[in-house]
Amino acid sequence: MNNYRPSPFANISPVVKNLLIINGIFFLATMLFKSNPSIPIVQYLAVYYFDSPFFRVWQLVTYMFMHGGFAHIMFNMFALYSFGSVLEYMIGSKRFLNFYLITGLGALALQYFVQAIELYNITGSITSNGSFMIDTITGGFSYNTQLLTESQAATIANIYLTPMVGASGAIFGVLAAFGLLFPNAELMVFLIPVPVKAKYLIPVYIVIELFLGVAQFSGDSVAHFAHLGGALFGFILIKIWKIRRPGGFI
Repeated sequence: MNNYRPSPFANISPVVKNLLIINGIFFLATMLFKSNPSIPIVQYLAVYYFDSPFFRVWQLVTYMFMHGGFAHIMFNMFALYSFGSVLEYMIGSKRFLNFYLITGLGALALQYFVQAIELYNITGSITSNGSFMIDTITGGFSYNTQLLTESQAATIANIYLTPMVGASGAIFGVLAAFGLLFPNAELMVFLIPVPVKAKYLIPVYIVIELFLGVAQFSGDSVAHFAHLGGALFGFILIKIWKIRRPGGFI
């Protein structure tokens, strides 16, 4: 009897494999240094609003490899492992890497756009317009009480002081591409006893993200519009690149 069992990683594509490794390294580094105030790794590598004093240009890329916890990275990496290799083998490694990075940047672009609108509605500008000051040492803030209400100041503080982390934007781009190219693929979903076709499941998931982003429930720290931005840019790239699905055009 042959007891050989192929490794679950045997058919993983090269870019996906390296992305999994890089994300793992970043996560381990975060766990090692998160309690060390002399190495504020999240402040350095997560991404802040572009007008925040904590923003650095490299964060535009590094934020995609940072995660907020074990469940966060496990969900994203499982999705990348499950769908990424299929997409990479289909469109090629170089194009897949470009796709992944562009959708990650697109996710951030939409998140910035939504935040800029929030600021504009408060200050008449896409910046704090001098009405809000941050102490970069303590992370505390002060604001002009003649220009801002307490609620408005809290909204600005959330925009300027809350970093964004995670590969979720790029992952949603991968999911959107998979749904376009393999609409009839049957997927198993937790708590649903029967497989659901990608063309039904993924749009529903995106609509849920849209609802959660618009609703802005109290205590919800997830950047839902970043997820939507990743999916939107994934859809646009597949269309612009005119990628065919097996058996025909998209």
